[in-house]
Amino acid sequence: MDRKLNNRNQEIVDVLPNIRRFAASLTGNLADADDLLQSTVERLLAKGLPADVEVLPWCLRVCRNLWFDEVRARKVRADASREPAVIGEQVLQGEDQVIGEMTLAEVQGVLRSMSDDQRAVLELVAVEGFSYKDAASVLDIPVGTVMSRLARARSTLMERSGIAGARST
Repeated sequence: MDRKLNNRNQEIVDVLPNIRRFAASLTGNLADADDLLQSTVERLLAKGLPADVEVLPWCLRVCRNLWFDEVRARKVRADASREPAVIGEQVLQGEDQVIGEMTLAEVQGVLRSMSDDQRAVLELVAVEGFSYKDAASVLDIPVGTVMSRLARARSTLMERSGIAGARST
């Protein structure tokens, strides 16, 4: 039993870079991403992994749920204190095609303006290479919703970067 537990823990260690990238895409800055990563690993180690799950999608789902909990808690604190929530510097990079035509600052600005839902789908599909089905599983939403959010995220990237207008001429 201990050997199986150790193997599962090693599987968690193996996907830490993926979880960190996903956390950065959700939080918008590396300091919060590292905190979220730590919370995710703590939760995974405390609760363990179900025997019948794929490690990466499960870990990303735990990460996403912890972030949503944190966002809700921040909103409650901000509403209670009447101070705006602090928004960190965006660090997520978008698709290769768009990044090639935009500066990092432009990408960061566009991504900051996107909803958390669009950023999460873009990170999973465009950056992590997840299939629509796997992204839907991680985010606990229908595949059609993944497709819709991804299309809107890509459209937003193109429109706000000025690439859409440049390509149509």
